[in-house]
Amino acid sequence: MIVIPMAGTSSRFRQAGYEKPKYMLQAKNKSLFAHAISSFSNYYASEKFLFICRDTYNCENFIRAELNSIGLNATNLKICILNSETSGQAETVAIGLKKTTVATSEPITIFNIDTMRPNYKFPKEFRQKNVDGYIEVFCGSGHHWSFVKPVDKSASIGKAIYVTEKNRISDFCSTGLYYFKSVAFYLDLYSTIENVNPTHLQGGERYVAPLYNTAISSGANIYYKLIPKDDVIFFGTPEEYVSFTNS
Repeated sequence: MIVIPMAGTSSRFRQAGYEKPKYMLQAKNKSLFAHAISSFSNYYASEKFLFICRDTYNCENFIRAELNSIGLNATNLKICILNSETSGQAETVAIGLKKTTVATSEPITIFNIDTMRPNYKFPKEFRQKNVDGYIEVFCGSGHHWSFVKPVDKSASIGKAIYVTEKNRISDFCSTGLYYFKSVAFYLDLYSTIENVNPTHLQGGERYVAPLYNTAISSGANIYYKLIPKDDVIFFGTPEEYVSFTNS
């Protein structure tokens, strides 16, 4: 299942003068939502999709209309509507999984609504069912990413030994794509931070990436895959959005 959490407040866009949630903004004759979801066009017919959004701007009708326009089969999707803000993406995903009664054995791939991975395909270098999770990374600059510390920093594919949020421990920056072997596995990891004050967590909120550390410390096989930076497009800030629109 592809899980798309989209319950953020788009605060930077509001501060920049945009009224609607960023995923509803237009670029190149499409919404940013359509651009992000097109990342998984290879799996429209084979994968289930879960969208989790807040009850604002008639989001459910927007999602259904957009998915219909890009040809995603309505029988393969679930939409979870939240009535309030969450304490971060990890909580958003956990609530969505619980409220929509997804099978606990279902593998999940989480992806950001403000990022595009054109022609994305699941890794062929390792069999997903043989790993507990994996994180897609690229080599980037800055401190505003999730970061992966690899066993071997010269390897483009390998095991992760630690994951951080907004703490640069390596050059490997997350694209925002996270795989977990099952819903049960994800929820077990989330339960370890569910009752922790978010201010005590990495980044000051409930992020997905640091959940892998509990799994790693328990001996789980968490992998990463390094991709070229040009294979991912970001439009999560007003500046990135303008750059994407004008490219």
